[in-house]
Amino acid sequence: MAVSQPATFNEEWPDSRVFAYLTHQPPYGTDADYSVLYTAFKHMRPYDFERLLTQFVADGRNINACNPQGQTIAQVINQYPKQAQPFLDVLAKFA
Repeated sequence: MAVSQPATFNEEWPDSRVFAYLTHQPPYGTDADYSVLYTAFKHMRPYDFERLLTQFVADGRNINACNPQGQTIAQVINQYPKQAQPFLDVLAKFA
């Protein structure tokens, strides 16, 4: 089975791609702000995550929104020790 699209790494994301995450629709029962943050964390590099958070906060959105289990994005990120620190450093700039 062939790969339909080759993997690319370290490509520069235009603003349109980064900010498209702000319109992400959450799964039923999930806070929309938390869902945006979680989806961005899972798909972005820390640099792009910071760009997103700049607009996210400027839009008055809740950086401390919780998932259905009551966890903030910082608490969830802590569960991924290999990736956590750069993302936590970015979040600290907005806390």
